[in-house]
Amino acid sequence: MRKEIRYRQELVHFGKLLHEHGYVAATNGNLSVRLDGQTLLVTPTSVSKGMTRLQDLIVVDMGGRILAGRGSVTSEIAMHLLIYRMRSDVNAIVHAHPPVATGYAAAGIPLNPALVCEAVIGLRGVPLAPYATPGTADLADALRPLVPEHEAILMANHGMVTYGEDLLRAYLLRRRKLRVDFDGALEQGQGIRKSR
Repeated sequence: MRKEIRYRQELVHFGKLLHEHGYVAATNGNLSVRLDGQTLLVTPTSVSKGMTRLQDLIVVDMGGRILAGRGSVTSEIAMHLLIYRMRSDVNAIVHAHPPVATGYAAAGIPLNPALVCEAVIGLRGVPLAPYATPGTADLADALRPLVPEHEAILMANHGMVTYGEDLLRAYLLRRRKLRVDFDGALEQGQGIRKSR
């Protein structure tokens, strides 16, 4: 039980950070952690990550069925389940719509090749998954070939998902990758066309 309480606190904390930094707006974005081999703790749908409370979080099984909590599970649950099923090393997922990532995704630009050396330390680039309607099984299908080899994926016209051994790593991967690649693109004039 202590472990679940700690995970609830972490989900609320990182949800607030996402909101405060403008990486999610209104009620978009979602986070989850693996409680054990059979259950996940996830953020609910239609609740601002900046206002999520411990009691708002929902426990689901690996089929996405609600085991505990009120409200509805995130509409992106299929994406979370896919990643957890394919990656036994993943214990946390962060999905957000940061402006930089969303800009790259809308422009059809993956964050590959890495633009500066700091971006490749511990990462293998950030590919761009083809467009699929958010909240559908099609989105999980679009991510499927990319999940095994990457810790971060841009989703065309949508946003970004990052995942790792814990919430801190998943959150920092997203933040570090975006900041380094965006700054590098501006400095080198790659990936972003400068107006004349």
